[in-house]
Amino acid sequence: MKGALNGLLALISLVIAAVCGWLYLKTEPASTLYLVGLIVFVVLLVIFGGMFLSGRINKTEEIHITE
Repeated sequence: MKGALNGLLALISLVIAAVCGWLYLKTEPASTLYLVGLIVFVVLLVIFGGMFLSGRINKTEEIHITE
């Protein structure tokens, strides 16, 4: 459940970051609020994505290079 929540939060952060980036590029003159939102949500995307991917590793079995 915890991994799925991190994946969902990473996906939501991706969508919001994409919208902020698109709005930053399309508004004239460019608003720094969209740039700050883009940076914040990209950082959140990296954090939640890393937590999601680190939870996918099997920690109970040892993995050998010969397998």
